[in-house]
Amino acid sequence: MALKIIDHGTLEYQQMVRLRNDMLRKPLGLQFDKDELEREKDDILMAAFEDDRILGCCLLTKVDEKTVRLRQMAVPNNLQGKGIGRALMIFAENIARDMGYKTLIMHARKTAIGFYEKLGYSPKGLEFVEVTIPHFVMEKIL
Repeated sequence: MALKIIDHGTLEYQQMVRLRNDMLRKPLGLQFDKDELEREKDDILMAAFEDDRILGCCLLTKVDEKTVRLRQMAVPNNLQGKGIGRALMIFAENIARDMGYKTLIMHARKTAIGFYEKLGYSPKGLEFVEVTIPHFVMEKIL
């Protein structure tokens, strides 16, 4: 499995968008709009690949000089539990740390809280609804 930063607009990015759409948006009856994807040009886009096949992805969005936000973590259902998400998280944390960020935050789906807690993240604040489902803000000091 190769973990890498990918460029916006490439074939790898298109695979990433398809995976995120299939895993995160379609089940909720939602889809990406062009402006939303265009704003990702400034994000750090990461994915795991085996040969040319995408295995999982996530992205980092700058919040401020010390904080970055993990977004759009996706691993296909049939590949979950095989360490892909964990490897992506460690990769994302290392990239963020190397870039000088001190804190990584996210809006984690309630169903994924346990996964993130095992990686050292803590829920902050109360449950809220985003994209029609329950979430918590989670945080880890890098």
